[in-house]
Amino acid sequence: MNQAVNLTPFEILAHFERKSLAHASASPDTLEAPGLWRGIGFRVGSRRLVSGIDEISELLAVPLLTPVPGTQPWLLGVANVRGNLVPVIDFARFLFGERTLHTDRTRLLIVRQNGGNVALLVDEVFGQRTVDQEQRTQAMNEDDPRLVRFVDGRVGEQQLAVFSMNRLVRAPDFRQAAA
Repeated sequence: MNQAVNLTPFEILAHFERKSLAHASASPDTLEAPGLWRGIGFRVGSRRLVSGIDEISELLAVPLLTPVPGTQPWLLGVANVRGNLVPVIDFARFLFGERTLHTDRTRLLIVRQNGGNVALLVDEVFGQRTVDQEQRTQAMNEDDPRLVRFVDGRVGEQQLAVFSMNRLVRAPDFRQAAA
């Protein structure tokens, strides 16, 4: 920078920007590695599940719910999420017939479906999980008959069930919330 005496302030800033960009960490686009699948890990009852990161649009703390009469017991009500009414499903009750206990770890997974979003109440969210192609090919089959139609297998050391939200929102019994 001995030449800095002859540079304008703008040229000095541009020089620092070039040096900074030369040492910048990789952007998320360049971090994508072929053969890796990313998902969001969560717990429903005692089961650990993971769904594709592209299938879950948002994670939320549980807001106030307004009950809806004449619906299945697993439909807890509707919540106002940024001005949109979103049905809230007790995911454990839908899958296993067991109610989810509300704790400070309880969260809503917002999932897109035809006609809007739906919120799934889960016990806990673990965050992002990455599964490589080898783990996917070595996935163990799901042995719980209540999950078989939604799960593509269990992967990783924690045996996370790879849960398809797309299959869930198309399931006839899920779409029929009226009692």
